[in-house]
Amino acid sequence: MHSHPSETSRFGQFELDAAAGELRRNGRRLKVQPQPFKLLMLLIRRAGTLVNREEIRNELWPDGTHVDFDQAVNFAIKQIRDVLGDSPERPLYVETVPRRGYRFIAPVETGAPVVGAPGAITAGVGTNVGLQKALWANIAELRLAEAERLRRMRVVFIAGLAVCGVAALYVAFVLMR
Repeated sequence: MHSHPSETSRFGQFELDAAAGELRRNGRRLKVQPQPFKLLMLLIRRAGTLVNREEIRNELWPDGTHVDFDQAVNFAIKQIRDVLGDSPERPLYVETVPRRGYRFIAPVETGAPVVGAPGAITAGVGTNVGLQKALWANIAELRLAEAERLRRMRVVFIAGLAVCGVAALYVAFVLMR
């Protein structure tokens, strides 16, 4: 079942309010430009299914609009991924189907019944839907924690290199005396 533009869609820590034109994370409003917001609404409305590039063109850029379509779509997808903290290599929200289009893969809950990712149990089995959403949320949290751990490791590595460099310069200075 597709959401209607006036509904609020919830996925992970996010809430998209189509009527207000807002995307929120944990209740805090996030800044999203108009075209990426429209594309995100389209992907969420069609959650779990492939939205091909031609459908995106027709929805976001009506006939007569002159735009570098490929660059505009790539920019919009990048903006969406940035605001959601998503990555193309290990997507939690937006999956790229090379040379075809994009698919919103996270479970989405609207004012209507839950819309799920491919293979998701979405109708009439509330407990399984709750478990699916909890599992997905845990996966999202683990990936975010892993990304933070890797970022910290890089900082420690760079700091270690800096200390080694300073030590090497000091040794070289002492030996040159």
